[in-house]
Amino acid sequence: MTTSNASPTPPGEDAPAGGTHRALRQDEATTPDLFDAVLARDNLARAWKRVKSNKGAPGIDGVSIADFPVHAREHWPALRAQLEGGRYKPQAVRRVEIPKPDGGKRMLGIPTVTDRVVQQAIAQVLTPIFDPTFSDSSFGFRPGRNAHQAIRQVQAYVRAGWRIAVDIDLAKFFDTVNHDVLMHLLGRTIRDKPLLALESGATCAPECWSVSTSNPARWARPKAGHSPRCWPISCSTSSTASCTGGATALRATPMT
Repeated sequence: MTTSNASPTPPGEDAPAGGTHRALRQDEATTPDLFDAVLARDNLARAWKRVKSNKGAPGIDGVSIADFPVHAREHWPALRAQLEGGRYKPQAVRRVEIPKPDGGKRMLGIPTVTDRVVQQAIAQVLTPIFDPTFSDSSFGFRPGRNAHQAIRQVQAYVRAGWRIAVDIDLAKFFDTVNHDVLMHLLGRTIRDKPLLALESGATCAPECWSVSTSNPARWARPKAGHSPRCWPISCSTSSTASCTGGATALRATPMT
């Protein structure tokens, strides 16, 4: 596949003034040029700006945020050809353990800076399409929303006479989510097959790790028939610190 509108400029470079790419509306999800929107020069520049501001540690290739502009200038032509030709595959995530407040360990996967930029570029195109469909009671990892707003919403419910707040979290969701089902659901809205293929690869590292069902403390390469551990765009494009705490979605329920 040839994408004539793909940026010839590495994502480590700044976009020219006045080159702002409009966020796509939800009703534009079926248009065939979503893939072009991902690789547009200004979209990649905004993705790099976001990844740069999040800072974060290097991935498995050792390329840091400071090193990325030079790295991108050298490798962008090959990467662009891989993206346009459907051959792009993210590198393995760098697995790290960080302590949890309760004394346990949280497993984190740190993608390379290049993969974080690609993931962020995809997210900037898909978020305006899917975010309007999310629940008004959801505040986690959404643009313009945060946990403080969730708390204020609960306070409003309390003033209205509601008395029970429920903090809901899906434990180990990204350890167990069925990737095929997830992509099928995305395909109900997104009709751009090259973008779906890119999204499928970008959300799951080629050498992932999964929790052993017989021994949850042991990590191993996923076996045939087992879902790999896929790293969410909202986490992998953020700094390590923001991934560790997560965001809380709160909703009040009436006293019974």
